[in-house]
Amino acid sequence: MSKLKIAIQKSGRLSEKSLDLLKECGIKLPNGDRKLKTEAKNFPIEILYLRDDDIPQYVEQGVADVGILGENEVHEKGKNVLQIKKLGFANCKLALAIPKDEEYNGINWFENKKIATSYPKILEKFFKEKAIAVEVEEISGSVEIATGIGLANAIFDIVSTGSTLIMNGLKEVEVVMKSEAVLIANPNLNNLKKEILNQLIFRITAVRNASENKYILLNAPNSAIDQISKVLPGMKSPTILPLADKSWSSLHSVVKEDEFWDIIGQLKELGAQGILVVPIEKMII
Repeated sequence: MSKLKIAIQKSGRLSEKSLDLLKECGIKLPNGDRKLKTEAKNFPIEILYLRDDDIPQYVEQGVADVGILGENEVHEKGKNVLQIKKLGFANCKLALAIPKDEEYNGINWFENKKIATSYPKILEKFFKEKAIAVEVEEISGSVEIATGIGLANAIFDIVSTGSTLIMNGLKEVEVVMKSEAVLIANPNLNNLKKEILNQLIFRITAVRNASENKYILLNAPNSAIDQISKVLPGMKSPTILPLADKSWSSLHSVVKEDEFWDIIGQLKELGAQGILVVPIEKMII
């Protein structure tokens, strides 16, 4: 039986998150030491453990059919692959940073400056679009020390919390792009592998929908149902169930995780009581 070959980072946080996602999709993977590749027990996929910056090339060449990696690596490598879906984890940004004591008055500060980075293609494209001439110093490893040792005037690197910049006497001044884990694919998959990929995307979408939403239950006086229904539309409309007290009803709905605190405040003002907010394991829309 044909299997879909999925390339993921061989170690690190992105690797663990990728494996967690596959497990949340109901895909059973062998436990124990990782080899170069492993097969799922209950779904037609084979996992290849690779360096993340090699994944775009291997997907382009068909060594792997699809890959999970950072969006920044996809842009930097510029390979002929399809970006299929953003996955909602490994969020970061690629930003320009300069010594903290430098006065910054806009993007023209970088004119004729030397910038150290591990992402030269993204950086060169950014400044070409701005029509600003810069000198790009490509390095690997500890980019953030480049200004301190006199190698460059500024750096361009991944920023998560910003603590590394502060430790090296730098400050972020421009965000060039935001990045997260993405699913990429070879554009020439056969029909069987496309079908397997579509099944996987369906599962991933259900898991992502669940993680981004909460299930909410509440009791409310019948006189407030119309107003509460406008606050809680759900996927179509709230589910309304009668209670033993005929003047009250129970309403069930789904709310976005990043909105539910504001919504709960509105519900309380409208007279809702006994509000429960619970996680959703899977959500099929």
